[in-house]
Amino acid sequence: MSRPTIRDVARHAGVSLKTVSRVINGEASVRDDTRERVQRAIDELDYAPDQAARTLRGATSHALGLVYDNPNPYYVISVQNGVLAACRDQDFGLQIHPCDSNAPDLADELRELVGHARLAGLVLAPPMSERMELIRYLAEHGIRFVRIISAAEDPADGYPCVYVDDRDAAYDITEHLIQLGHQRIGFLWGGAEHRSSPERFKGYESALKDYGIPLDKKLVIPGDYSFDDGFRGARRLFALREPPTAIFGSNDEIAAGVLAAAKANGIDVPYELSIAGFEDSPFSRQSWPALTTAKQATEDIARHAALRLIAELKPAGSGVIHLNRGFSPQLVIRDSTARVRTTAP
Repeated sequence: MSRPTIRDVARHAGVSLKTVSRVINGEASVRDDTRERVQRAIDELDYAPDQAARTLRGATSHALGLVYDNPNPYYVISVQNGVLAACRDQDFGLQIHPCDSNAPDLADELRELVGHARLAGLVLAPPMSERMELIRYLAEHGIRFVRIISAAEDPADGYPCVYVDDRDAAYDITEHLIQLGHQRIGFLWGGAEHRSSPERFKGYESALKDYGIPLDKKLVIPGDYSFDDGFRGARRLFALREPPTAIFGSNDEIAAGVLAAAKANGIDVPYELSIAGFEDSPFSRQSWPALTTAKQATEDIARHAALRLIAELKPAGSGVIHLNRGFSPQLVIRDSTARVRTTAP
């Protein structure tokens, strides 16, 4: 059997998690009868307070941890810069912790990180931020965190987050291609473990549906958020009997890979093939032609995530309002997209 958690104690005693935490920390604000009830639950369940959480609560910490696992270096750098800006502004330190999101012991790894580095809390980047079993584990062990997630609206699930509406932005990109006259639009997925991938696909799919264009599954290629997968996916689409006239890559690295494949095949961009990406990374601005994309303010998103976490760490009654915040990437039209070329009768 798994060992009891602070949530089990709260349920057994009929009190909130915060009340159990106050009892464990010996805070004087707890009524005597409540304290006795919680202590009785602790004894009956043989609960041992989590050492990492106790270390965290034992002294005031002014350092955050940034946890990430992402193949896109430009995204990672932008997230680091955003979190670091918030930490500097609020006089917090920052420890950056790359990890393997598929590691079976990831939850324990993060708990030990918080305890050993005496971190006040964690900023979780995708895909860890979107794995609810990990989120629940951290919450049950008293570890504070904020998530950066892909969502069309505030999930309102009780866990703090900053959310990005990838779906609506992907719709805008697809609609832009449709309005240029494109009917056969390829879609290259990013990593399936990232919620942003299905969200962006939903936006693509919805735009096709709203404009009465049937979804052709042969035009949808799985992959990862990488240049190489963009190159390989594009080659697969070029080999179709009816290749697409436009390709939407789920991020700018993928789109850059598509652009390289087009040049290798002697395909003129944008006059024979329109290409769009997502995120407005340096790839989108440095390629030739520059990529149409969705501008995702990654640094600003990460900065607000860190500020959201720091607000959570403020003592009750400080007047700080804890609100999740949403961001909507904006369509940026550049030279990689053009009206579909019509053949003469």
